Amino acid sequence: MDRRAAAVAALESRLDYRFGDRELLERALTHASAGGGGPRVRAHNETLEFLGDRVLGLLAAETLFGLGPGWREGELTRRHVTLVSGAVCARVARGIDLGAALRLAGSTTSQGGRDNDRILGDAMEALIAAIYLDGGLEAARGVFHRAWSDELGAALGAEIREAKTALQEWALGKRLPTPHYLMLERSGPAHGPLFTVTVEVEGFAPARATGPSLRAAEKAAAAILLAREAAG
Repeated sequence: MDRRAAAVAALESRLDYRFGDRELLERALTHASAGGGGPRVRAHNETLEFLGDRVLGLLAAETLFGLGPGWREGELTRRHVTLVSGAVCARVARGIDLGAALRLAGSTTSQGGRDNDRILGDAMEALIAAIYLDGGLEAARGVFHRAWSDELGAALGAEIREAKTALQEWALGKRLPTPHYLMLERSGPAHGPLFTVTVEVEGFAPARATGPSLRAAEKAAAAILLAREAAG
């Protein structure tokens, strides 16, 4: 397996999503600079960005609506703008090492294209669109909740800090057992570990999240499960 193929495989593993349509995945990962000319023209990701922007906007809106039903429209809008901004999309892309899997022209790569905010942000939108087209809205929703878990924490502030309590109260209100948290993985260096956890409530699909501490990951997972069930 060559270096880029390995990067694409690793990306799918981090997303916890395997594409059925490999050409669609390649299109999402191909920057316009790599389109080439003549017989080697490749489809690139610019039109997918257009769709991905809209899909991402919907997913962010439904998540915020579920977590903050009492928020005013202005507050929802402010948080929504944060979650779908180009800077946040670029940060999420770096978090899943999307840059390593991109197909870029050599000149674009040499100019730092794999770590360029605009290129990464646009590619992240294109990738969300490709997941939506390949697996449907539920697949895109799952990837959004996993990949944006840290950004949801930053955007929601105090609300996500209370998510574990809110989830427990929600479960009790439905006469269900206390939510169960399980650490799936600890990765990263000792000075900057990342924890991946899942939370389960009897009768509902589990939610997974990653955070810089076990407690932060648990809170993010609780918020994701609450948002998902409120939206559903």
